[in-house]
Amino acid sequence: MTLRRFAYTILLYLLLPAALWHLAWRARRQPAYLQRVPERFGYYRQRPEHPLIWIHAVSVGETRAAEPLVRALKKDYPDHGILISHMTPTGRETGEALFKDTVRRCYLPYDFPGSVARFLDHFRPAMALLMETELWPNLIHGCHARDIPVYLVNARLSGKSHAGYRRFEGLVRETLAEVDAIAAQSSDDAERLAALGARMVVVTGNLKFDLESPPDQIALGAAWRQRYGAGRRVLLAASTREGEEALLIDGLRQLNVEDALLVIVPRHPQRFDAVAALLERSGLRYQRRSAEAAADPRTQVLLGDSMGELYAYYAACDVAFVGGSLLPFGGQNMIEACAAGKPVLFGPHTYNFSEAAENAVAAGAARRVMTVDELMAQATKLLQDPGLAAQMGSAGREFVRKHQGATRRVLELLKTAAPTSAPARR
Repeated sequence: MTLRRFAYTILLYLLLPAALWHLAWRARRQPAYLQRVPERFGYYRQRPEHPLIWIHAVSVGETRAAEPLVRALKKDYPDHGILISHMTPTGRETGEALFKDTVRRCYLPYDFPGSVARFLDHFRPAMALLMETELWPNLIHGCHARDIPVYLVNARLSGKSHAGYRRFEGLVRETLAEVDAIAAQSSDDAERLAALGARMVVVTGNLKFDLESPPDQIALGAAWRQRYGAGRRVLLAASTREGEEALLIDGLRQLNVEDALLVIVPRHPQRFDAVAALLERSGLRYQRRSAEAAADPRTQVLLGDSMGELYAYYAACDVAFVGGSLLPFGGQNMIEACAAGKPVLFGPHTYNFSEAAENAVAAGAARRVMTVDELMAQATKLLQDPGLAAQMGSAGREFVRKHQGATRRVLELLKTAAPTSAPARR
């Protein structure tokens, strides 16, 4: 073990009590955080009967992005099963909803050498695909020591994250030296990763452009639209983060559209009740999606308190605001809204999706707003002008179509970069 990785490991052990406290704290709102705790230390039950390709997808966004890759891997490597590891219960629940029992699921252990060794020796994966930018030094070294090829897939690295990694540049360089190849989302991501010491970096694009709109979700959205009231105009606020719902509620009076319905879908399910309480205090008439009731004509806000139905919400709206962007959270994925053919609005903070956001605006599929007042003004304009909304929606579909193909390019990279220990394709 190198000196840098030794110091990192000692720090991890010192932080273990805080990690356990974090699990207990999160379990107050999501009891699932206290389920399968042994997995977080590398203890698992049934051993796999077939060789596995392992994909690590931290939470919801990464798991959704992995969907086209999972489909392609199952086709190209039919003799291998798929293992998807997660760090959050919501990520695991998303995996269950998307893949049912066609893949194995587990929690990735904390990056202690012993935990990592138990994980790798139990599952013995043929290759490791780490979604986005998951740099765990002991995990990656454990794969390298066992001749398990490691790839960063759909990798992204914002300027903010790059600056953070540079504070530990020596350890990061050691870790990246043991990564076999990186499939980066954009040229900017590739340049930042190469500057940190990555060896083989190829720009493959964003896997999220390859996601298919599920027909059942589209049908569900159409049914919801009838329940909203066929003549009502609907503004969706999707994947909102803490503090944004209050801004939207305060700004709703500026939405100058008669009988408009605001649908708010918080990003994290543990916040559903908190947002409901916020709506209760506001005095606005609201309903919850979980009530399974048609929208009352007097209802002003619908709280989307459900998981795994974001496509349906997009299908049912007229204009989509993508949250995490009014406040400095870095934004959320706006590609799904574009693929649904809806005009898209987002705020000033989109550094997690900087290239996609800039390209969507350039394509005429989206508009950036700086404040909630501007958001409501733009939403009013689009809700009052169906022709303009349809034009932006059509531009969104074309924008997504032009950027598809990342899955194919990732598979070609795996084929090109695969060392002799990697599984053979059929």
